[in-house]
Amino acid sequence: MSSARRKLTAAGAMAALLVLIGTLLLTGIASGAEKPVVVRAGNLELTFNGGFTPKAVSKTTLTPISLNVSGKIATVDGTHPPALKEFFLETDKNGSVQVKGYPTCKSGQLQSQDTSHAEAICKSALIGTGTTDVSIEFPEQSPIPVKSKLLVFNGGEKAGVITFYIHAYITVPTPAAIVTTVKIKKIHNGRFGTEAIASIPKIAGGSGSVTAFSLAINKKYSYKGKKVSILSLKCPDGKIQAHGKAVFSDGTSAQAEVIRTCTGKG
Repeated sequence: MSSARRKLTAAGAMAALLVLIGTLLLTGIASGAEKPVVVRAGNLELTFNGGFTPKAVSKTTLTPISLNVSGKIATVDGTHPPALKEFFLETDKNGSVQVKGYPTCKSGQLQSQDTSHAEAICKSALIGTGTTDVSIEFPEQSPIPVKSKLLVFNGGEKAGVITFYIHAYITVPTPAAIVTTVKIKKIHNGRFGTEAIASIPKIAGGSGSVTAFSLAINKKYSYKGKKVSILSLKCPDGKIQAHGKAVFSDGTSAQAEVIRTCTGKG
């Protein structure tokens, strides 16, 4: 097995999680099917599932939504996938990410912190929680299963760019915090109105493989006397669209465009 194929880090799963969020949220599971979606790119096989509520949203006004997603990561031939270095996502102009007025957290506050300390330090900035399963495999040793809690924090908005931090913590082979940074900004590119870029750190010497994850985001808060939601969606024409591109450590890149139906009301 080549060294490149041994490098799926836990951080790589954080980015895969972002792929999942972008694809499931802003490509519209409002169709109501909520069946697992299997995506293959070469030897990679990703299985996604989830949904948001309410399933029917306004045609003209952004409607607050709650998101629940889950997924599994594997390869067709059973080997370890290459590490995911970056992920680029363009999402439908009818989706929205809103953080104005919501408490923030800095990356430095999360680095080197275990889950309980990260949550305590940046509790007010928390926007989502979940879990991830990691398999740590060293040469000529049996895989070691590790489960970690996922925490998603608001890093704030500056000069039109929203920052999210996704935190996980593993204890094998040595304790380490994994903090993935996501940058989100508005764009004007036809159907697409938001761009998100995830930068993925390397960890654990490339011996960690994420096998499953889940996440829930249901954060609403008050801003200037109004109730707002971190995630919102509207459905003016019955469809939601997204385009994503993943770049891996072995030079492989995979991209896809997804169109989903949604139900507009009002």
